[in-house]
Amino acid sequence: MQLTNYRILVTGGTSGLGRALVAQFLGRGAKVAFVARHRHTVDETLETLPAAHGIVADVARKEDIHPIAIQAVGLLGGVDVLINNASALGPVPLVPLADTECEELELALVTNVVGPFRLTRTLLGSLAGAARAGRHPVVVNISSDAAVTPYPNWGAYGASKAALHHLTRIWNEELRADGITMLSIDPGDMDTPLHAAAVPGGDRSGLKRPEDAARAIVDLIAAHVAAPALPGAA
Repeated sequence: MQLTNYRILVTGGTSGLGRALVAQFLGRGAKVAFVARHRHTVDETLETLPAAHGIVADVARKEDIHPIAIQAVGLLGGVDVLINNASALGPVPLVPLADTECEELELALVTNVVGPFRLTRTLLGSLAGAARAGRHPVVVNISSDAAVTPYPNWGAYGASKAALHHLTRIWNEELRADGITMLSIDPGDMDTPLHAAAVPGGDRSGLKRPEDAARAIVDLIAAHVAAPALPGAA
């Protein structure tokens, strides 16, 4: 289940699931670049994962999208796999929709939906080139059960993830003929800084380890690369 020399870009790559994905991909022999907003977290991640390439940028900022794509393609020589993992909760701590400020909803939507849309769209040329080269490109959008279950107080996050999930399904149908697979994956409830911010003081004993979730996602991608037969976005 190796991914030797496959070119991977992970957003939100300095903590939680994102960092675990970077480590997993490197362990499978892939070339990996990751994106995060803060220079110090990028540098700290590179200290422990020096084989990776760090890009300081914010996927929620329109003006950062093309620089991310240009740097990723330049560092890796192209992109075969894009993991849109960076996420925003909206209001923290979580509150009902009636108490959610418009700006907080907007932040969740631009980070969780518009940012992944812009970055994927910008990288379509590289992904299509990978398909023509027989590299079976995949875009994975990290979703959540909040996309389908109406949890109270998770309105901004849940609505944004629902939009991302359906956007993924539509794009998978549209890009199938180009050899690009789009997947929406719910990794389950994990013990991550994002979950801790959403549920401060919550019981963490039943939460999944990010490393286990990352392993399952990378296994799925590696299996697709070996025998591309993934179904439509789940």
